[in-house]
Amino acid sequence: MSGQNHLVHWADNTADRIIRQKGDKDTYVVASGITPSGVVHFGNFREVITVDLVARALRSRGKKVRFIFSWDNYDTFRKIPVDMPNQELLKKHLFQPIVDTPDPHGVEENYASASIKSFESQLEKVGIEVDFLYQADKYRNREYVEGIATTLKNTDTVRKILDQHRKEPLAKDWLPLSVYCDGCNTDNKITNLKWDGENALSYHCDNCTSDHTIDLKTTTKVKLPWREDWPMRWAFEKVDFEPGGKDHSSQGGSYTTAKELAAEVYSYQPPVYLQYDFVSVKGGGGKMSSSAGNVITVNDVLKVYEPEMVRWIFASYKTNVDFSISFDLDVLKTYEDFDRQERLAYGLDLGNEKKTNMAKRVLELSQVGQIPEVCPIQPSFRHLCNILQINDFNIDVAKKYYADSIKSPRDQRRFEQRSECAKFWIENYAPDEFKFQINKGKIDIEMNDVEKSFVTNLKDVLGSDWDKFETDKDLHEKMYEIIHTLEVKPAEVFPVMYKHLINREKGPKLAGFIKSIGKERVISLL
Repeated sequence: MSGQNHLVHWADNTADRIIRQKGDKDTYVVASGITPSGVVHFGNFREVITVDLVARALRSRGKKVRFIFSWDNYDTFRKIPVDMPNQELLKKHLFQPIVDTPDPHGVEENYASASIKSFESQLEKVGIEVDFLYQADKYRNREYVEGIATTLKNTDTVRKILDQHRKEPLAKDWLPLSVYCDGCNTDNKITNLKWDGENALSYHCDNCTSDHTIDLKTTTKVKLPWREDWPMRWAFEKVDFEPGGKDHSSQGGSYTTAKELAAEVYSYQPPVYLQYDFVSVKGGGGKMSSSAGNVITVNDVLKVYEPEMVRWIFASYKTNVDFSISFDLDVLKTYEDFDRQERLAYGLDLGNEKKTNMAKRVLELSQVGQIPEVCPIQPSFRHLCNILQINDFNIDVAKKYYADSIKSPRDQRRFEQRSECAKFWIENYAPDEFKFQINKGKIDIEMNDVEKSFVTNLKDVLGSDWDKFETDKDLHEKMYEIIHTLEVKPAEVFPVMYKHLINREKGPKLAGFIKSIGKERVISLL
């Protein structure tokens, strides 16, 4: 299935815009970045997947792409997430660099590394390959000395641009620079900050009541504030594309000032920009926040959705649309929608040309690895949930139900991943009415004459005619023949069947359920 003739996605439109605005280049640089101030959540992931989809669209046009991801681990540790352990330990490191704050779990070398390693491994699982940059290293290796000097020399211009979007103007002695004290390594009470116009920077720290003078060419204790740091790095890395959330995209927000600073201070044409909106969890209380502790990670989502589906969910929405990731019964619909679009892309279902082309392109952008030549196995998520519960969540036994359809390593991977997702969803998110357990043996159930007649008739039919019921529909029709003969309604006899099977009055569709459980097991329970 080739996508070269149907590049119709928003990522393709963005790639075309990049090429038009930035011209024909040997390599295009696309960028993303996060401050590892807490658990990196699924909302943060939207920026990264947005860049990855655009990078793939550029590569579809034969372009080379460098995808850089900046870890802003030299930012200040300003707020302790409510769910973090060792709160007293963390309080001692407030207003120090995140990279110098200890890991409260006592596992990684510092607070930042804990979040960084986890998220990097999660990106790998969904097929995102990036060039990671660590800002603490970049600043401490003094790679930005020239950028810092340029910023300071243009302080008046920087102040003028920022003041245009502030209610209160910046102080006349303000400098576009953050300093970590040489004495106590904090940045929140630096006063009397002065620059001699060359290399010497002096300041007073109210935290440790000390005065210091440092050399801008040799110090590792300075960094640019966010609004200046962002455009400086655009120019330094020659960034061609970087999206931003709607919190950065409002008029007068950080993107407004960044593009003006890029042009007027750093002499760089700002990268092509794309706003993305927020992702929430259905029933999860709105926007996720690391500091508030209400976060869902990529790993959490991968426990319920296959990697390709995680990519597909984002590729299916335009970036300027808010959406929620579901963990309730809508999971069933999400899987059905994915399978339906996959069949459409492979021509197994029919649709108009526009929908078919879009389905093909979204599926291409959703792949982890090469796209299969034929449509992989599509075990219905709902049916798989039933099969797993029938077999006490033994995936190897459940696999026997699908043995004829598993024809390749890709089919094998899909079945195993989807089975693990189904098992986790049932155990952690499925409503109680969706769960069941097959009775371990025959149980005594009080039945009236009609119910006894139905159960006896059905048991006899299953024993004698089982091989005639090639489909669920065949058995369903036979059960209704018995119902009509007894002149009763399904609601009068089906509940007793479910009691015999799962000791409940309701359950999965009865005919298919009986066939899935199997002849010998059903008869023994009756």
